[in-house]
Amino acid sequence: MKTNYVLVDYENVKVAHVERLREEWFRIYIFLGIHDTKLPLDLVLAMQSLHDRGSYVVLDAAGRNALDFHLAYYLGVLATKDPSGFFHIVSKDAGFDPLIRHLKTQGILCARSPSVDELPCLVKSETGPKTANGVASELPPALPKQLTTTLDDLVRIAADDLIKRKASRPRKEKTLRSTLQASCGKQLPTSQIDKVFHELVRRGWVKVSGTSVTYDLPQQVLASD
Repeated sequence: MKTNYVLVDYENVKVAHVERLREEWFRIYIFLGIHDTKLPLDLVLAMQSLHDRGSYVVLDAAGRNALDFHLAYYLGVLATKDPSGFFHIVSKDAGFDPLIRHLKTQGILCARSPSVDELPCLVKSETGPKTANGVASELPPALPKQLTTTLDDLVRIAADDLIKRKASRPRKEKTLRSTLQASCGKQLPTSQIDKVFHELVRRGWVKVSGTSVTYDLPQQVLASD
């Protein structure tokens, strides 16, 4: 399995979560500018749970394109150490594209995505993984995605995933809904995810206060729950 390196241009894309990058083949680097002093709690907890697979690169001075240059430098260092890896730049800045094209001429797999959820390795077509400029990620979907699963099964899948997350569980309703979408299946309609969310609330496993959520999850979820 290729190691997938995800380099996030946080000045350009304010990533709120990295829930779908928990698998062992991901390495995440979040590049922060001098003004990026407040990060979402869900993001901080998720990064902390990754241990040495999640890192911050913090700039100590401002400058035009300073973060872009830092990101490009780290990308070069990582590609030198692991030329067989797949390198993802999360940014809406098309200025990275010439660099990506050059890296591909050197045999380095690289792609730019405008968000974490749009990484080639997380986006799946009807026939298999999508490609970025013709380069497949060669990764399976991160979590079960079944259109025919019953609501009870989806609730169990979602609850099991939340139980495993422990301290990195989402603290906001919006982030929780994104997490449910990832665990139950990205191709599921929003209406189905709404049903899963409301069923978790009905069972008392999720408690909502304003836009915040807390949890009272069982130790494990049985099929009869």
